[in-house]
Amino acid sequence: MTAKYSERFIYLDHNATTRVDQDVLKAMMPYLNEEFGNPSSPYLLGTRAKEGLERAREEVALLLGCQNHEVIFTSGGSESNNMVLKGLIDFKRPEKFHIITTAVEHPAILNPVLYLMELGVKVTVLPVDSFCRVDPEAVRKAILPQTTLISIMLANNETGTLQPVKEISEIGHKHGIPVHTDAAQAIGKIEVDVNDLGVDFLTVAGHKLYAPKGIGALYIRNGQNLTPLIHGAGQEYGKRPGTENTILSAGLGAACRIARKRLKNDFQNMEILRNRLQELLFGGLDDLVLNGHPEKRLPNTLNVAVPGIEGGLILEGLPKIMASTGAACHDRTVRLSHVLSAMGVAPEIGMGALRFSAGRSNTIEQIEEAANSIINQVKRMRDGRP
Repeated sequence: MTAKYSERFIYLDHNATTRVDQDVLKAMMPYLNEEFGNPSSPYLLGTRAKEGLERAREEVALLLGCQNHEVIFTSGGSESNNMVLKGLIDFKRPEKFHIITTAVEHPAILNPVLYLMELGVKVTVLPVDSFCRVDPEAVRKAILPQTTLISIMLANNETGTLQPVKEISEIGHKHGIPVHTDAAQAIGKIEVDVNDLGVDFLTVAGHKLYAPKGIGALYIRNGQNLTPLIHGAGQEYGKRPGTENTILSAGLGAACRIARKRLKNDFQNMEILRNRLQELLFGGLDDLVLNGHPEKRLPNTLNVAVPGIEGGLILEGLPKIMASTGAACHDRTVRLSHVLSAMGVAPEIGMGALRFSAGRSNTIEQIEEAANSIINQVKRMRDGRP
């Protein structure tokens, strides 16, 4: 982040998106200019583009701990999720299929699931506890003879809470059921190894780990088959036809390479920033509420609520601080996010929810400035001062 930019804003919304890393930009530039070949073309320009594509695939695979051919490039997390949810269903006999998921998934899971339900697919949406965690035993009890897929996110985008995906994978495999995890928020923040987790499918979203928007990946364990969403030529091992986007794929590959090298230091730095922000806010404000698990969460994510004051109004008075809220206001009615609702957060608390997510560009000075500004703003609002 440039000095000019960092002076204007304090960006604490890295769970929404990240700024493209400068080294990622450098990796993409050749494919915007001289290396413009089609990866399917047999001549030199085409083979060089293909080599760049495969280098990028290898970098993603190294970050995930899988084989290169198990990585499929997509347009992002939503497409990857849809590929799994719809690719395992026979639409001629939808009533014979069953999917298990949770009430706190991203809309890129919940909306496709609702679509499938309308077609006749049976879906079990499991509740979570007050910390945003699903009980693996509830997953086991939800399994039916026709269960086709268990899809449970690795890290919640609002609270940062980590789900027991490894335990759930073990349960699924005991019953011969494939397991998918939407790891969009986790990749680049915590160590993610597909074999350790035991998952059969895993979603990656590039713009969450300093790659461009519009690129993602789907891990498909060797031996698993999906019906393609798109039908065309045989690109991406026939699982995602269409001319490959070498430009954005190169960016994702570079971002994964950088994330692999920086993971330990980034984890420590983000945790320090998150903990400092939490310490200052809870030290400066009474009645503050922590949403999510206090320990089993992403190192960068802090979701807090200020009871009785709308989070959106708090941020409106702090234009320099860029963060998210846990509720939306429509026609003077505050509606909680589906995540907070599923956690059983009371409306008078959830209406004041604020999500802060730190990233590589943040400094301890920014965190302290943000905390002081938030504390002062809340105290002004509580005192009725503008």
